[in-house]
Amino acid sequence: MRGIKIGVIGAGSVIWSSTIVHDLCLTEGLSGSTVSLMDIDEGRLETAMNFARRYSSERKFDINFEKTTDRKEAIRDADLVVNMAMAGGHPYYEKMRRISEIHGYYRGINAVEWNMVSDYHTIWGFKQFKLALEIARDVEQFSPEAWYIQLSNPVLELTTLLGRETKLKIIGICHGHLESEEVANAIGFNEAEMQIESIGLNHTIWMTKFMRDGENEYPVLNDWINSSYENFLKDWRLLSKSNPFMSQMSPAMVDMYGYFGLVPVGDTVRSGTWKYHRDLRTKKQWYGDMGGFDSRQGWNYYLQVERKITQDLKKAVDDVNVPLSNSYPSEISQEPVIPLVDALLNDKRIVHQVNVMNEGAIDGIPGNVAAEFPATVDGHGVHRQEGKSLPQRILNFSITPRIMRMEWAIEAFLEGGKQTLDSWLISDPRTQNNKQAENVIEALLSIPENQEMARHFR
Repeated sequence: MRGIKIGVIGAGSVIWSSTIVHDLCLTEGLSGSTVSLMDIDEGRLETAMNFARRYSSERKFDINFEKTTDRKEAIRDADLVVNMAMAGGHPYYEKMRRISEIHGYYRGINAVEWNMVSDYHTIWGFKQFKLALEIARDVEQFSPEAWYIQLSNPVLELTTLLGRETKLKIIGICHGHLESEEVANAIGFNEAEMQIESIGLNHTIWMTKFMRDGENEYPVLNDWINSSYENFLKDWRLLSKSNPFMSQMSPAMVDMYGYFGLVPVGDTVRSGTWKYHRDLRTKKQWYGDMGGFDSRQGWNYYLQVERKITQDLKKAVDDVNVPLSNSYPSEISQEPVIPLVDALLNDKRIVHQVNVMNEGAIDGIPGNVAAEFPATVDGHGVHRQEGKSLPQRILNFSITPRIMRMEWAIEAFLEGGKQTLDSWLISDPRTQNNKQAENVIEALLSIPENQEMARHFR
């Protein structure tokens, strides 16, 4: 019988690919598999390949790694394809953000209510949408029975787009839901003892279950916020002076919880509305001294950290005298990719956080929109538990606006034309007049990298 083949598109993202390789080499059910690493950047691909070969050898794990710059070869005859590619990379999106800010759109035209996350590119994500659809079409042609895992952002838009435009078995995944553990830890609970559930849309999820030993622990959280949060906040603010990655227990989370009645989880806290993001002073109030992950300072910090991790990883790969396994734990990480792969390809029944077409799983979300929720997964696919629900206030003022933005972005990609961009900007509170919107659109479409996008929208 032919062994399992997994295609990894965008494997040059070595931070992600090294984690996938690490988890693969600790998953016995995937022993004997072939993993095809694909990227158009040959240098980064070589680093990923060298890491894979060395690490699997050190672990004495039976797995065959291949590398290719030909996407079709990575996909051909695959049982599962992981797409973690980001078309253009961070420098491309940073360039568009700078242009947008010149025209009065703080943090870019892509920053809108419920989508303030810096690497979640929607309305200006033409390249990313196009790439994901092209990859999906290749899977349809060369491996029509394969599972397609959408890992790179924007997960909501891309999972919905591909779910509507293709017949593939598509699952989007994200690890943001794991940040709910910080809530449990802050109030003195062991997260391993908790039963926590967060549902909604990717980057817009809400903690609908916070239980221990069958008891609802939200009242304990309420008491902690009323009695202990002020003291907790003093230490939190000190730490935030040098660390922007602290949004889960930020004042923004507490404020959003107070209004919506459920705790926002993970990147949901980073999104919110312009109430939390109007300018740097506002961001500092809600996310700490650096203004949080998505301020200019916080995002530059992240990009520097990412570059350093990538550089350090390359140095470690090149230094054959120091075992790579010394720097990695002997347990699988918390990242969601490989446990999902193992469940789907080896028919292991697990509960996993997924993004799939809603189809009745969460009340109030259309069936043809990709919702995020925990579901039972095995070799037969995703088994939804119907009847999950969110408070009406969250549906009205968080979920519905987020779906509207998603629909606008998908329409802009599929239909093109300048009016699809105009409709996005005309409702933006930063737009003072039509001329401002016209100028920023023209400036973005005029850069050399956006020639194809310009033809699409003009």
